[in-house]
Amino acid sequence: EDVEIPSRRVLITGATGLLGRAVFKEFNGNNWNAVGCGYRRAQPRFEQVNLLDSIAVHDIIHDFQPHVIVHCAAERRPDVVESQPDSASQLNVAASGNLAKEAAAIGAFLIYISTDYVFDGTSPPYKETDAPNPLNLYGKTKLEGEKAVLENNEDAAVLRIPVLYGEVERLEESAVTVMFDKVQFSNKSANMDHWQQRFPTNVKDVAAVCRQLAEKRMLDPSVKGTFHWSGNEQMTKYEMACAIADAFNLPSSHLRPITDCPVVGALRPRNAQLDCSKLEMLGIGQRTPFRAGIKESLWPFLIDKRWRQTVFH
Repeated sequence: EDVEIPSRRVLITGATGLLGRAVFKEFNGNNWNAVGCGYRRAQPRFEQVNLLDSIAVHDIIHDFQPHVIVHCAAERRPDVVESQPDSASQLNVAASGNLAKEAAAIGAFLIYISTDYVFDGTSPPYKETDAPNPLNLYGKTKLEGEKAVLENNEDAAVLRIPVLYGEVERLEESAVTVMFDKVQFSNKSANMDHWQQRFPTNVKDVAAVCRQLAEKRMLDPSVKGTFHWSGNEQMTKYEMACAIADAFNLPSSHLRPITDCPVVGALRPRNAQLDCSKLEMLGIGQRTPFRAGIKESLWPFLIDKRWRQTVFH
């Protein structure tokens, strides 16, 4: 039987990662011909492409001829960037600039995923036009990546997003879901950051925004430049952990709020809230309430299986 292949083509980098998987699923389920590429975990589902290999990047883009490229691949762990600055810069900056150049060569619309960490967190909420001032090397490499993208491709888009969560393969995949074990092991007290203000955002929502942005751009070439998207529930990690406990009817009295500025690891902005009104005015956006999203993401990792059966059956 002939399978109808959609005529709109999208290439997703970092398709094996938390965000990339959601972006692939979103486009694939909405009448796009989606090809994902990854590196270490790519096969058999996705194309294996080393983004630092400019010939390999050139080949996949010229062979597939995508209308849209969503660039999710990055080193996004601030502490890893601090310890491996050269390889992080290669991926976050050099590879992004090269991808933008290749996209421009075939007229593909590139969406570069960036971060709220380009801001110092002293005067939120931040509009797209506000001056960035990253506090850590991760934020600096992502900001340099933004510049490399827009210098090589003036028709590209930059999409800044905050801390992500969603359907994880391992709890460590997200700074939000990684807290679940501390919540579940209520026999020992756990210190939780109650200083940094975060806006946890579901990867499904970011994926929907990428698709909506791509579809808007197919109709209107003026859709380009920098955009912000974020969940709208402000929470510290301590508050997220309490909300997770509450969602699963687990105790939270063992969780201890720590209100001091963290002293270890890369510096973090206190509150880098993103103003999302530019996308909202274009009629673009989707937000999953945190409790609903976190329940859906975490229930497979519940230790108490009996509880799982009572809630979901």
